[in-house]
Amino acid sequence: MRVAIAGSNGLACSIADAITTNTYHQIIILSRAPKPQLSARGWQVVVVNYDESHRQELAFKLAGVSVVLSVISGPAQIALINAAAQAGVRRFAPAEFEGPAALRPQQDALDRGKRVALERLRYYQTRGMQYTSFVCGILYERFAPGGMYASRIGLRSGIGAEGDYLVNISQRKAQIPYGTNGQPAILSLTSAEDVGKFVAAAISLPQWPPELRMSGDRMNVSRLIQIVETVRGAGFEKAHYNSQSMWSALQLAQSAQNIQQQLQVITLMATASGRFDFASSNLNSLVAVTPTRFQAWLQEAWRDR
Repeated sequence: MRVAIAGSNGLACSIADAITTNTYHQIIILSRAPKPQLSARGWQVVVVNYDESHRQELAFKLAGVSVVLSVISGPAQIALINAAAQAGVRRFAPAEFEGPAALRPQQDALDRGKRVALERLRYYQTRGMQYTSFVCGILYERFAPGGMYASRIGLRSGIGAEGDYLVNISQRKAQIPYGTNGQPAILSLTSAEDVGKFVAAAISLPQWPPELRMSGDRMNVSRLIQIVETVRGAGFEKAHYNSQSMWSALQLAQSAQNIQQQLQVITLMATASGRFDFASSNLNSLVAVTPTRFQAWLQEAWRDR
């Protein structure tokens, strides 16, 4: 089966590596520019233009592709969906890779075009193109040295640096958001490497439901911070946030016109609302992937640091 991966960041590479290592599918990497470092790994890189005016050209480059896995967002992803439908692609997975879509608010500051992409995919589903959203919760890489940016993940998110989400391990500081039930928020989490393995294994499933949920671990934020403290062998300074204090922090960031701080607080609020949590992981039971637990991953990530 021929699989196209749209994007060349760290998560796209994790998916590409898992497919080439664990399956016999052929892959192509769709990129806006040549990527010699990816070509050197033996991967075919196809340079594409996502402008809607180039849809015909993009559809031509998707000829013979059965599955498109997108790790791009915004208008580029919409153009890719349209071209994939035109080219007769059978399956499309949009750039989701967070919590379930049903948990997102209608007016979502973290959307980045995801709602429109899902609407477009539902339309094309009625015309024969299957789709699924790969749901993985929070990526472990947020807690890596250097954060997600160090793995070239979330480069356009504005909140991918170390310390941008919940814990700054280097500075030994942590934030604990509380839900409306007065308890610390709960998270589902998965490593980028395991996301790649789950996605690779899911390609050959006989049917794709609207969501395929995977999880490497699940815990509340207090437990996550306890694990970090254990691994680092030190206590962390903790800031506790309820809905009122989060709204106050957001208003302060807005008055200062600090976009990055606004995104950090909005993500904290989304965490408190349960956006990144799900109890049922249907993909875990459908494929033979044994994910790494968070503590084991964290110990390896921070070894010798």
